[in-house]
Amino acid sequence: MDWHLRLLLSLLVVFAAEATTTKHMKDFIRAVESIEAVNPGLQMLDVVKGLRKAAGFETELIKRYLGDLSDAHDLVANPSVTSYVREVINHSLSESGKEKGVVLTLDGSNVALAPMLLGLEAGLQSTVQGLYPLTLTHNLVASFLHHVHNEQTTVPFGTKGFWDSISSPKVYTLSDLPSLATDTLIIGGIDGFILGSEISTSNHRERSLSDLLKSYYSQQPDAAGLDASPRLISQKRRMNFKKLVSFSLLKSQMVQALTVRRNLNESERKRLDDVMNEGFDQFVHVYAVCPNIITRSQWGAAAFIGSPSYLSLPVPYLFIHHTYQPSKPCTTFDQCASDMRSMQHYHQQTNGWSDIGYSFVAGSDGNLYEGRGWNWVGAHTYGYNSKGYGVSFIGDYTSTLPIKSAMDMVRYDFTSCAVNGGRLSSSYSLYGHRQATSTDCPGNAFYREIQTWERYQSYLP
Repeated sequence: MDWHLRLLLSLLVVFAAEATTTKHMKDFIRAVESIEAVNPGLQMLDVVKGLRKAAGFETELIKRYLGDLSDAHDLVANPSVTSYVREVINHSLSESGKEKGVVLTLDGSNVALAPMLLGLEAGLQSTVQGLYPLTLTHNLVASFLHHVHNEQTTVPFGTKGFWDSISSPKVYTLSDLPSLATDTLIIGGIDGFILGSEISTSNHRERSLSDLLKSYYSQQPDAAGLDASPRLISQKRRMNFKKLVSFSLLKSQMVQALTVRRNLNESERKRLDDVMNEGFDQFVHVYAVCPNIITRSQWGAAAFIGSPSYLSLPVPYLFIHHTYQPSKPCTTFDQCASDMRSMQHYHQQTNGWSDIGYSFVAGSDGNLYEGRGWNWVGAHTYGYNSKGYGVSFIGDYTSTLPIKSAMDMVRYDFTSCAVNGGRLSSSYSLYGHRQATSTDCPGNAFYREIQTWERYQSYLP
C-alpha cells in the first residue's frame, strides 16, 4: 500500500477515535480535511454539496434556490466521519431543550452549521438571491409565526444556551424558553451570509473548504488582539455583517414571506404584525448594535451566592475599570473565560462577595463578558453600585492602553446597546473608578484616554 494512502487512513482512524465525540468547529474542520484528502481534485462547491448529500439535508426551500442533489458527489469517507458529519450538520431541538447541529468555535460563539453551509453554497453557485432566505429570512419568519401561536412557551428568536464542557463540548442546552430561530441558527446564518457574500465576488472559491473555514474560525490573535487581525474572521462577524447586509431588504423579504403564509384571523394577523416589527427591531439591536455578549453560562460562571438586588433602570452612570489582576490582556475566548472564572472565584472566596463585582468585562478577543449583567446591582464602585454599571477591561492599564477594538466596543457598541435597550440613561455620565474612591483604577494611561470619551464628566456628584 502506498505510504501516502496509509498516512491518510491512519488520520481517519485518529479522527474516528478522538474528534467524533466532541462538537467543536476544529473537529468539524478536521472531518472536512479528512474527506478532502481521500477525495482529491474536488472543488469547494463539490465538497459543500457532497457534505449536504451525506447529511441528507434537502428541503423544498433549498431545492428552490440551490437545485436538487442529483449532481452532487458521493464523497468517499470513513463511516464514522460520515456519521459525524450527518450529526453536526442536521439541526434539531428536543423538548428537553437539547439543541443539535451546533458547534463551539474558538471565538466563543456557537454556530449552527446548516445555515452557514447553505449561505456558502449559495455564494459558490452565485445564487445571491438565495442568501437571505437560506441563511436568515426563513428561520426568523418561522420563529415569529411559531411564537404567535405559542407565546407562553416560546420567545420570538435568539435563545442562547451553554455546553456541558467548554474544553470538550458534547451537549448544548438552551438556557431559556425555546425559539425556532435560536442564537446558534442566527449566528450560523450571519456567518453563511458573510461567507456567501464574500465568496460570490472574490477568488476565495479557488481555496479548499477546510482552508476557508480555518482562516475564518481558527484565527488566534496575538498580543495586539483584533487590531492586527485579518478582516474576514469570525471575531469580526458583527462588523462584516453590518457592512454587507441590507436590513431594509431583509425586512421586506420577511414581510413578503409572512404575507404568503398568512392564513390567520384578524387578531392573529395584527399580533403577527406586532411580533414581526418588534422582533425585527430587536434582532437588529442584538446582532448589529450590541457587542457580542458572552453569557454567564457560556463562560462557566458559578452561582450567585444568596439573592441579588435589582437595579432601577435606566441607570445614570457608567464607571470604567481595569482588572489590574489579571494584568495581561486576554486575546482568546478560552483565556478570557478562564480569567472570568478566576476573578469570580477571588471575589467570592477571598473578598467574600456574592459574585464577580463587575457588571460587564471587556476582553481583547472581541467579546464582552456578562458579570452581574444588566439587572443585578454590582460590587464595582463603592457608593454607586445601585446607580450605574461598572465595565472593566481585563489587563493592567497603568502605562499602556487596551487595544482600540476593545475600547471602541465599550465606548460605542456597549453604550449604544445600553441606551437603546433602555438600560442606561440617554443622558448618562461616564467616570473612571478613581473618581469615586481612593484607587488608581482604571490606570493612569487609560484614565487619560477616557477623559476624551463622550459623556466623560470631571465632577461626580
